[in-house]
Amino acid sequence: MALWKEIAAAPPAPATPTPAAAASAAANAALRPAPETAPRANFDRSAVEPAAAPVRATARAELKESLIASGLSIEGKISGTGHVRIAGQFKGDVNVEGNLGIEPGAKHQGEVRAAAVTVGGELTGNIAARHIDVTSTGVVVGDVKADTITVASGSRMRGHVEFGWGEGAPAGGRGEHKANGLTS
Repeated sequence: MALWKEIAAAPPAPATPTPAAAASAAANAALRPAPETAPRANFDRSAVEPAAAPVRATARAELKESLIASGLSIEGKISGTGHVRIAGQFKGDVNVEGNLGIEPGAKHQGEVRAAAVTVGGELTGNIAARHIDVTSTGVVVGDVKADTITVASGSRMRGHVEFGWGEGAPAGGRGEHKANGLTS
C-alpha cells in the first residue's frame, strides 16, 4: 500500500486522433485531478528520498519532543537528545540532553538528568539539571542539584538542595578569617 498518490502514465495516443477521440480525451483530462505539486504536510519524505549530508542538531529548539500523555502509565528508562513531557505517570530514570517537563497532575518516580526541568506535577527522585523550575502545583521529593533554581509560591519540596555551584559560580577560594568569625 502506497502512502502517496502515484500518477499513472497516460496511454499512448493514436497517431491520428479522430475528432470524437480528441473530444473524449479532452473531457477525460478535465475530469482527471491535477497532479499534486506540493508534498502533503503529514508525509515523511525521508522514507523515500535519500538523506542529505548528516547534520547534528545543536540548537535546543531543533530537538523533538516526546510526550507521555495523561491517562498513560509507563515504566522503563528514557535517554536521548530530545525533549520529554510527562502528562501521565512514568516510573524510571530520565537522562536527556533536552528539557523535561512534568505537567500538573502527572507523576514521575525516578532519577532525572536533563538540561532544564520544569515540575508542575509530582516528582519523587533526585534531579540534576542546569535549571530547575518548580511551579506552584509542583511537588519534589528528593535531592536537587542545579546551577539555577526557581521555586514558586505554593510548591512543596523535601530533600537536599544545592544550587549556584555551576561553572559560572565562584570556585570556593580561600577566605580570610576575621575576628568576628566571618570570612572575606
